[in-house]
Amino acid sequence: MMGKLAEYFVFGVAPLLVGLLAMPALATAEDKTIGGEVLYRERIALPPQAILTVQLVDVSLADAPAKVIGQQKIDPAGQVPVKFAVKFDEAAIRGGMSYALQARITVDDRLWFINDVRHSVDPLTAGPQSMLLKMVSQSEPAEEAGIFERDWVAEDIDGGGVIDKAKSTLRIGKDGGVSGRGGCNGYFGSVKIDGNGITFGQIGATQMACEQAMMDQEHKFHDALGRVATYAIADGKLVMADKDGKAILRFSAGG
Repeated sequence: MMGKLAEYFVFGVAPLLVGLLAMPALATAEDKTIGGEVLYRERIALPPQAILTVQLVDVSLADAPAKVIGQQKIDPAGQVPVKFAVKFDEAAIRGGMSYALQARITVDDRLWFINDVRHSVDPLTAGPQSMLLKMVSQSEPAEEAGIFERDWVAEDIDGGGVIDKAKSTLRIGKDGGVSGRGGCNGYFGSVKIDGNGITFGQIGATQMACEQAMMDQEHKFHDALGRVATYAIADGKLVMADKDGKAILRFSAGG
C-alpha cells in the first residue's frame, strides 16, 4: 500500500507541482504611455542646463488644482524637437473627466517656455502629440513689460480653467498696491516685483456671499496668488508660476 502511495506521489502529484511551479506569474497591467514632441518657433538654442517637464493632468474640476496623473522630467532637455513619453496608470483614467498635457522648459529654475493654452487629450486613445510652447520674457523690466496699471482677467487657475460668470481679476499699481475681484468679492493688498520675481503680500477682501461655485473659485484664486513666485508676459498673456516653475495662473490683458 505504501509503495502505491509513493508511486502515486512520484508519478501523479509531483509532476502537477512541477507544472504549477513552472507556470508564469500572472501578468500585471503595464503603465500606458502618451508621447509626442515639444517644440517652439524661436530660432534659439537651449542652454545645457535646460529641463523639460511634461505632465498629464486631470483638469475636470474648476474649483480644485489640476491633479497630476503622470509626469516626465527630461534633464537635460537637449534641443527641440524634444521627444517625450509620459507613463500613467490606465486605472486612473475615468470616463466623463477632462485631461490635458502641460509642458514647460526651465533654465536655472526660471521659466523659459510654456504651453499657454490648454492641450486637451484623451489619454487612452491619443496618438503622438505635438506641443508648441511659447517663449516667456526673461529680461524686460516689469514696467516695460506692461504689467502695471492694467486689468488682467484670469483665464486659468491651477490648470482647472475658470467660471465665465465669475471673473477673477488683477490690477497692479506702480506704487506696489494690488487690487481686483476674486470672483465674488473685491480685494486689495500689496505686491513686490524684482525682475521676473513677484510676491504678493497679505490680501484683504470684502465679505459678500455669492453662490458656492463663485466662492470656490475666489478661494482658489487667492490661494494661487499666495504661491506665486515668478511671472512672464508673452503675446498679451500674463503667466504666473510657483517656486517650482509650474504655471498656476494665466491672465489675458484687459484695459
